[in-house]
Amino acid sequence: MTDARLTLDLDALAANYALLKATAGDAELAPAVKADGYGLGAGLVARRLWDEGARGFYVARLSEGVALRKALGEREAKIHVLDGATPGSGPTLVQAGLIPVLNSLPQVEAWNSQAGKGVLEAAIHVDTGMNRLGLRHEEAAVLTASMDRLKHLNVSLVVSHLACAGEPEHPLNARQLTRFKDAAALFPNARRSLANSAGVFLGGDYHFDQCRPGIALYGGGPRDVADDRLAAVATLEAPILQVRVVPRGESIGYGAAFTASETTRVAVLACGYADGVLRGSSPAGHVWFDGARRRLLGRVSMDLIAIDVTDCDAARPGAMVELIGPNLPVDEAAAAAGTTAYELLVRLAGRARRVVLGEA
Repeated sequence: MTDARLTLDLDALAANYALLKATAGDAELAPAVKADGYGLGAGLVARRLWDEGARGFYVARLSEGVALRKALGEREAKIHVLDGATPGSGPTLVQAGLIPVLNSLPQVEAWNSQAGKGVLEAAIHVDTGMNRLGLRHEEAAVLTASMDRLKHLNVSLVVSHLACAGEPEHPLNARQLTRFKDAAALFPNARRSLANSAGVFLGGDYHFDQCRPGIALYGGGPRDVADDRLAAVATLEAPILQVRVVPRGESIGYGAAFTASETTRVAVLACGYADGVLRGSSPAGHVWFDGARRRLLGRVSMDLIAIDVTDCDAARPGAMVELIGPNLPVDEAAAAAGTTAYELLVRLAGRARRVVLGEA
C-alpha cells in the first residue's frame, strides 16, 4: 500500500468529550459537527458522542443537517442549523426536524410564517461583538416588544458566539458576556448558550445552560496551541516511497527551494497537499519518525514530501511516518503552515485510506 493513512480514534474523541463535560459542570454539551465533523465524518462523530451522552448537535449548512439527521437514524437528537432559516429552506427544515438558529428579523418572520397556525421551535442568535451573523441588541428588543412576530415560535434557546475566547485576558470576552446576559434577559423562558471550546475553559460565568464545543473535541487546543489534556483524534501517516542521498550543493523539489548544505539522506513520502498536508508546511514543518522529529525539505508537492533522515537507519521504503497525531499535535502542524487546527483538519482529503478505531 502506498496510500497515506488517516486513523480516527473515537475513544480519544470520547475522552475529550468527558474532559469538556467535567469542565462545563452542569451545562449541556452540544457538539459542533459542522464541515463533516471538522473533516473527520459527522455521522461517525455524532453517533459516538450520542453514546457518550450528547443529545444536541450544531451544523452550519442545511445540507449538513439533512445528512446528519439521516446518519443518526432513529436517535431523536436536536440538530441546530447555524445558517438559520435561509430563503427556501423552510420546508426542508421542517421535514428533517431541524432547528434553525435565526439570525435576522427577516429570518424570524420567515420561520414564523412557515409555522402557519402551528408552532415551530427556534433558536435566536444575538450578536454580542463578533459582527457576523445575529440580531443586534436593539433588533432583539424590537422583536420582543412585538410578540406577534414570535406568535408561532417556541424560542427554546438564545445563542451568541465569542470572538476572542482563545485569549482569556482579552477585554472583548467580558464585554460579550455582559451583552449576552442583557440580550438573553429579553427571552426569559429560553435556555442560553455562549461558550465554544475555548469558552468552556473561561470558567463557569460563560457556561450558562449549554456549551457548543468544536475543535477541542477533535484534539485541537482551545487556545490554538497544543493542550496535553486533549487526546489526538486524527493521526495522519504516510509510507516512505524511496530513500536517497542528496549531495552537498544539490536542491530538492520544485523551485529548488531547499539546497543541501551537506550530504543529506532523504526519505520521500507518498503524501502531499492532495492528502491534506498544507503546502505552507515547509520549511517550518516537521514529521515524527523513529522516535524523533524530522524536518521537511523543500516544497510540499501534490503527492510527495521529502524529509531529512540523515543518521536514521530505520528509514526504508514502506515504513510509516507520522505527519499529525499523538507525537505531532495538530496545533503544532498547523502553526508550522501558518494556519489553525480548524483549517488543517477540514482540509484532510479523501484520498488517505481511513481507519476507524472505537466504532460500535
